[in-house]
Amino acid sequence: MGKQQRVASRETRKAQAAIAAQRGRRINWVLTVGGMIIAGLVAAIGLVAFNAANNDEPTAGGGKLVTPANLTAAGTIPVGAPAAPVTVEIVLDYMCPACGRFEQANGAELDRLIQAGTAKVELRPISFLDRTSQGTRYSTRAANAMATVADRAPEKVWAFNIALYDNQPEEGTRGLSDQRIANLATQAGVGREVVDAFGERIFEPWVAKVTEAAFDSGVEGTPRVSINGTVFTSDVYRAGPLTQAVAAAAKSGT
Repeated sequence: MGKQQRVASRETRKAQAAIAAQRGRRINWVLTVGGMIIAGLVAAIGLVAFNAANNDEPTAGGGKLVTPANLTAAGTIPVGAPAAPVTVEIVLDYMCPACGRFEQANGAELDRLIQAGTAKVELRPISFLDRTSQGTRYSTRAANAMATVADRAPEKVWAFNIALYDNQPEEGTRGLSDQRIANLATQAGVGREVVDAFGERIFEPWVAKVTEAAFDSGVEGTPRVSINGTVFTSDVYRAGPLTQAVAAAAKSGT
């Protein structure tokens, strides 16, 4: 091989080596970018899954929508004589500490007004605080239990409502267990066959629907108390103002 040919061969090898190196850099770049894209997709999928698991919005669940029996025409759970001149509607969440404060201040007076035939109470349990019970969906479970009692043992609704508030868990905890809810219902006089139905979760889709409808109608929080259809805007956390408003409504007939 002559000198000219050796030079040419050496230049050819240099060119081939340069091409190979450039190709290697391109492959590494593609692999790096591809890895970044894959990592990004995995992170995005994880974020979507996390958001789905921690969505603050109520979900309707996968079951068939079943409406409890014995509701009013407005879809509330009634307590007291239908002919009572005053209707007190309460939108509530059984995890809501403000609802607990309302019950402590006014529960005894509402019980007295119901017994006297002056007022009837209509309960509208919702579940917007499911997100505060560490994934146990306590608000939904408690509301489903109440709906089951309304459906099958309506005469025990008020006693069960009182029991749930007397044993209300703190917001941010896991809430009461299913067994504890069942025990409270039994202590309130609910029959075993009704209590056993809590676990079937029949009315959870109804609870989700009621929750969505409540906020669509303008409810901004709980408790939301109305007297004969008019939202009560005075102090609900102190005994007296609500009782006075009920007495005035009974007297005026409005």
